[in-house]
Parts: sequence; C-alpha cells; structure tokens
Amino acid sequence: MGTYVIRIPDIGEGIAEVELVAWHVAAGDTVSEDQLVADVMTDKATVEIPCPVDGKVISLGGEVGQTLAVGAELLRLQVEGAGNLREGDDAAPSAAAAAPAQAASQTQSQAAPPPPAAAPDPEPAPKAEPAQQTASAEPHVPSSPTSATESERPPRQRVTPRRASERPLASPAVRRRALDLGIELRFVQGSGPAGRIMHEDLADFVARGGQLHAGGSGTGYEKRQGEQTIPVIGLRRMIARKMQHAKRQIPHFAYVEEVDVTELEKLRQTLNARHAGSRGKLTLLPFLVRAMVLALREFPQINARYDDEADVVTRFAAVHMGVATQTPNGLMVPVVQHAEALDLWSCAQGIAEVAAAARSGKASRDTLTGSTITITSLGPLGGIVSTPVINHPEVAIVGVNRMVERPMLQDGRVVPRLLMNLSSSFDHRVVDGMDAAQFIQSMRTRLETPALLFAE
Repeated sequence: MGTYVIRIPDIGEGIAEVELVAWHVAAGDTVSEDQLVADVMTDKATVEIPCPVDGKVISLGGEVGQTLAVGAELLRLQVEGAGNLREGDDAAPSAAAAAPAQAASQTQSQAAPPPPAAAPDPEPAPKAEPAQQTASAEPHVPSSPTSATESERPPRQRVTPRRASERPLASPAVRRRALDLGIELRFVQGSGPAGRIMHEDLADFVARGGQLHAGGSGTGYEKRQGEQTIPVIGLRRMIARKMQHAKRQIPHFAYVEEVDVTELEKLRQTLNARHAGSRGKLTLLPFLVRAMVLALREFPQINARYDDEADVVTRFAAVHMGVATQTPNGLMVPVVQHAEALDLWSCAQGIAEVAAAARSGKASRDTLTGSTITITSLGPLGGIVSTPVINHPEVAIVGVNRMVERPMLQDGRVVPRLLMNLSSSFDHRVVDGMDAAQFIQSMRTRLETPALLFAE
C-alpha cells in the first residue's frame, strides 16, 4: 500500500492561491479515477478537481472557505502499490493539515452512527440512485419514484435523530435544498458514503411526511427554535466584496425613465411569428442591447472604465455587454463580446450562451471578464423601480423593469399601452447628470420608435 497526495494544480494566468469552496468526499471514502473530489475558486471561476487514481481518502488538506496556495496538499489517499508519495517517504502531515482532516473524520463518525436494530419502517422507501452530487449542480428533488414499485423497494431502518450540535454530511446543494424545504438535516437519514445525505434522501423524507422541525406536527403556526450560521464563502464572498468595493468607491446616482414599449412588443411578436423556427425566439433583451449600442455612439463617455488608482478613464469603441445573470451559486456577469457587431438574433444567441455557461458553472475566465457596460433584468419579477449597483470598474449599468399595461392618454383618448421603466445607475465622477439623462432618452426614442433600431 502507498500514499498518494493530490495537490492544488497550477491553474495558470498567474494564479497563486485558490479558495476551497466544496468537498465531494470525506475521510474514509473510497474514490475512483476521474471522480470529482473538490471545487476550488479563483477570482470568479469555479474549478472542479478530479482524482487521478483509485484509492481511499486518508485526510483532507483544508476546510471549506480556506485559502490554499497552488501546490499545497489538497487530499491524501491510500492507494494500491506505489504512489507519487509512499508512506514514510515524506513527513507526516502538518498539524494545520491534520486538524481539518481529524475534524472531518469525527464529523463523519458522528453523522453516520450505526443504525439501531429496530423494526423496519412500515412504509417502504424509494431506491436511492447512486449519483455523485456537486456543489455547482442544480438542486433537484424527484416528486415521485420511477425506478421501482412500492413492493420492490427494500425497507429502510429508522434513524435516531442526531444531536443538535452534530453536523450531518451533505453537499452545499443539498443543504440549500433542505433550507428551501424547511427540513432539519439532523432528522434525515443519509444513504450516501459515510452517511452523506443525498437529494434522494430529501425526497424520501418529504414523501414520508417528515417533520420540518423537532417535535412539530407540520402545521405553519408552530413555534420554531434554533438558528443557522452560514459562512460567506466562494462566489458569495466574491460577490459581497465586489459589491462593497463598488459602493464604497463609486458615487452612484440613479436615473429612472418610463418607456412605452407597445410598438416594440408588437415588432418582437411579429418577428418571432415569422422567424422563430429558423432563427430562434427573441426576448426583449436584444432590442435593449441594440438601443444601448446606438445610444453609446452619441455618449462614448458612458461606455468606459475608470481606473481609481491612476485616475484614468478609458473609453471603448467596442461594446462588450455584461449581462447580469442569476445562477444557483449567486450573481455573475458573463460578457457578450462586440455587441455592436451583432444583429438581433446573434445577440439573442450570445446572451443565451453566456448565461447558460454561467448557470452551469462552465463559464471561462474570459467569459466573465472584460465588460464595458452592463445590463440587468429580473424579468417578470423586475418590479417598478430598482437601483442597480455598478459593475466596477465600469461607469454605468442599465436596469430593466417589468412591462405593465396601463391606460394612457393619446390624442385625447384613453388607450391601453405597455409601459416599462429603465432604472439606471451612473458613476458621478465620470458621467454628468445631463449626459446620463440624454443617454437614456436616446434609448427611449429608439425603443418607442423601433424602426430607428435599424437606421444607421
């Protein structure tokens, strides 16, 4: 038997350290080649670390939220035959590395106590599908069993609830799903390695009518006790720091304008009716991006970045459009490069591609950097007015609120019109109020008269 050490790889681009954001294994687990063992984060990009060999986990090299240098020990495995580091060839792991591993081992032993020899539960449980869950995966809880009938499923033994101080083993995605469902994980029996709680276990718990909290009867009027401490790590910590820096450094001012998009929506529906099958469907965003591109030609000082340290404003001829995108892990801003060179359908495809890459966790570093201005929209949840935070070091962001049909006076008659607000924020160090207002009015003119979107 030998010992194999997995180290933090050199990810390139001058990265010297990474943040450990998720473990997919625990001490004592058996792992196979190419199995994902951990997620680390550099800047905004999450990198999945696979296991290069088969083996058994001896120790973990850090805790979630800890910063590790490139080349530092990530994982220590026991392998058959000779590994890259045999037992006895290297000093024992340092106390700093051994401590989290020991803590993980203790948690494992607490989280998966041997089941008591109790009678089988009278209600059979669904058969758990062996699936490797990752922190970046979309949480999913099946609503009904599909792989076996009730009579085919083996009975599951009752589990003694863990003590409130014990931390069950579960991935971040499972913990988030449990929080959404109002489930206390200490009451859920895990079917994964070392008693790890899987998404299927949550589905089983709900199907059995499991209580949402200790001693409850499942009604919505009971007193609830307890609190949860959630560490701010990974992408959420990156978002927090970026937003804090943006608000500290940038003197924001907001400008809100109402836009009549009745004719624009008619044009969108007409284009979709004629070309959706061959070119794809259009949302409102490509029209808004086109209006921004044309308005920025009149106001180039808004398509810019401000270097706080050098006091230099850089204006860009190209419009690299940041698209604020909500992902399962938090807000990200993937970039559509050279939006000024895209027609409506190419722009729609570009937005869909970068947004999908961000939501799936597959967006590259290049996809997440380089924007010169950002557009943000909450879709049907867009509200009436918002005050978006500028994506530093840009100097402007345009927010899109929801469309609402309201009565309007037109030529002395009350007529129904589709109205929508544009809620935008600007960096007052670079953009004057008059310029910001004229920029939005330029967008409004083109959106209310859609033919101008195609007139150079």
